[in-house]
Amino acid sequence: MRRIYPLHAYGEAPREACYWRTTAPEADNPPARGTLSADVAIIGAGFTGLSAALHLAEAGADVIVLEAQDVGWGASGRNGGFCCLGGSAASDKALRRQFGEDARRDYRMTERRAVELAERLIDRHAMQVDRHSDGETTMAHTEAAYRGLEAQTADIERDYGVTPTLTPKADLIENGMNGPFHGALTIPIGFSLNPLKYAHGLAAAATSAGARIRGRSPVVKIEQGRSFTLTTPEARVQARRLIVATNGYSSDDLPDWMKARYLPTQSNVLVTREMTDAELAAQGWTTAQACYDDRFFLHYFRLMPNKRMLFGMRGGLFSAPWADARMHASIRQHFEAMFPAWRHVETPHSWHGLLSIARDLTPYVGPIDTMPGAFTAISYHGNGVAMATYAGALLADLAQDRAPQDPYPQIMQSPPKRWPLGRFRRAWFAPIYAAMWATGA
Repeated sequence: MRRIYPLHAYGEAPREACYWRTTAPEADNPPARGTLSADVAIIGAGFTGLSAALHLAEAGADVIVLEAQDVGWGASGRNGGFCCLGGSAASDKALRRQFGEDARRDYRMTERRAVELAERLIDRHAMQVDRHSDGETTMAHTEAAYRGLEAQTADIERDYGVTPTLTPKADLIENGMNGPFHGALTIPIGFSLNPLKYAHGLAAAATSAGARIRGRSPVVKIEQGRSFTLTTPEARVQARRLIVATNGYSSDDLPDWMKARYLPTQSNVLVTREMTDAELAAQGWTTAQACYDDRFFLHYFRLMPNKRMLFGMRGGLFSAPWADARMHASIRQHFEAMFPAWRHVETPHSWHGLLSIARDLTPYVGPIDTMPGAFTAISYHGNGVAMATYAGALLADLAQDRAPQDPYPQIMQSPPKRWPLGRFRRAWFAPIYAAMWATGA
């Protein structure tokens, strides 16, 4: 496989200290062995692949999921657990310019439907995912940023059909949001969860519906004749339809269509030990809201029900032991600057995973046009809990040669353009990241 990061990024070290691993047993799905067949083969057992498997199996399809490691091993089991609006990193202005106003509004409403789909699946299958938070809150790090939040309220009402809540700086402390912020805006759509438990819940539901999930079965070769033949170390799998659901852990040659159509970048997370009520009071941060700020290097954070604080940060283009140590030191520094009363609080859990960015900053769900009968979904820009779930449902319909039952916005149907510089495309972001680090943006 041709991947653009060193092997370290695809090994165990980046996830070794992941907090979610302590909350749920490791999945133990058997490898694929022998000669197997299915209506649909899915590569990848993250949110996208598992959602597709569940929806296909419930529709009566014979489906097999082939995962290189096991359920939730990649970004689906390492993210911050924000089931919220998102999926595109493009501004409204950019979406309007490229696709038109009607398409932009269709996409924004699809973001809400994605959250609602995840919520329905959790409720219908009684998944125990440690859910909390009533929507998601944006924290303004400057006065100008807060004025920008105020200006967004009418757009939010128009696009999502809900009324957001503004919290001025003077009211933050009484709302349990004491920190270096100048106000907040809460959109009452979304919630937080344990992402690994959610992945396991999707897998259990898919298995109950008849899907076969095979772990430790990396696909090393894809051939297409009258059907697809997928080769793993111990099996050959034939299927009429193929879904590639590998996102930030994709390779540029499985299939070749993927080459340079995605840019993996890191999201980094740490989790504290459990804190006492006195420690929480000392900082004045007691809200259960899922929060993020509006900087370029986004910070996202939430106090979990067991009084551990999760703190995440985007950024990172290098993967090696030295890079991991440097990033941990950096994210710890940002954590202490934002929550100075917790400088003494240990953060025993620190890890990172790969998300995917598209050149036009929009997600793609649709056919792999060089391989009739093959489909993919890719690039959720760090907001994949809800949108990947939704993308999986769309893929399930497409793989059955039927129009999606859920809205399928034009913006998600535009195949991603290739990044310049090929396998060296990480360098495209290097000067941008360096400038933002220097300015603290």
